[in-house]
Amino acid sequence: MAGTRGKQSVRNMLQSLAVIGIAVAVIYMFVPHDENKDPNVKAIDYRVELLTARRAAPYPVAAPVGLPDQDKWKATSVTFDGKDNNAWHLGFLDPDTQYVGIEQSSAPDRDKFVASVAKQAKKTDHTQQIAGATWRRWDGPKYNALVREDKGSTTVVTGTAPFAQLEKVAAALELKKS
Repeated sequence: MAGTRGKQSVRNMLQSLAVIGIAVAVIYMFVPHDENKDPNVKAIDYRVELLTARRAAPYPVAAPVGLPDQDKWKATSVTFDGKDNNAWHLGFLDPDTQYVGIEQSSAPDRDKFVASVAKQAKKTDHTQQIAGATWRRWDGPKYNALVREDKGSTTVVTGTAPFAQLEKVAAALELKKS
């Protein structure tokens, strides 16, 4: 008799698991979800911080205007720190979900600033003209960077994205002072 009760308990447990599995499958089918969307990354609106930085920074502050597929770029982070050499940061995920950051500063040690925001990338001899400005390439193990040196500031376009994407961002930058 004890053997029969044990078989019934196992059978009842398996039936319960099957019912629960069917319920989970039905819920999954009817709950909307997007497999391509990263739930941990929220898009931000950076317009207020950009206006504030453009008023406070001693240099023209950069932000992209007219990027190709603009609606597929997602702004993810923004900061301006007037106490830290007027450091401006604007981070994006590109359409391929690669990171691209725009970094600016009035730091006197330009190479140290670039190395810190470009995750230890190294300066190369390769320069190129993008939208009428000279940009120097920096190669790194994790991040690559394009660096533009202006009077009183350094602008860096850096990230995990390939140089082609960094070049698109550099070409789309609008440097303005309010």
